[in-house]
Amino acid sequence: MFRIETAVDQQRRQLIEERLDATNSVLSPVMRALRGTPADEEEPVQLFALTGENGESGEVAGGLVGYAWGHWLHVDLLWVDERHRGQGLGSRLMAEAEALARERYGCAHSRVETWGFQAPDFYQKLGYAIVGVVEDYPPGCTDHLLVKKL
Repeated sequence: MFRIETAVDQQRRQLIEERLDATNSVLSPVMRALRGTPADEEEPVQLFALTGENGESGEVAGGLVGYAWGHWLHVDLLWVDERHRGQGLGSRLMAEAEALARERYGCAHSRVETWGFQAPDFYQKLGYAIVGVVEDYPPGCTDHLLVKKL
């Protein structure tokens, strides 16, 4: 007999994550070899474009938020203020994040998800290839998974 609980519980979440990691290490020699190495730690990759120069604080004109793990750069968020779009800022943020991930964390690949109304064409121009599409996620939208060899 089991009782199912619906609760946010960080301790139990951590337990499930640890047990899944252990199971994955048993089932996959690749995951087993990754465990305990620097590449097994999620390292934040965050870049922010500010409008000021020469040490001025300025406002955030754009930014990229992601992480390096498993020799991959995972781009979670990329945003450029509408006033600064079309000036190459998004491309520059991506290029600098890719270089940082490659040089500091040994990343050989990069991945990003984007909706069809956002930027699949932008990422393709940067050399990313669509490897997966999820229709109607959320209903009425299409989600794209793109990858690139760095």
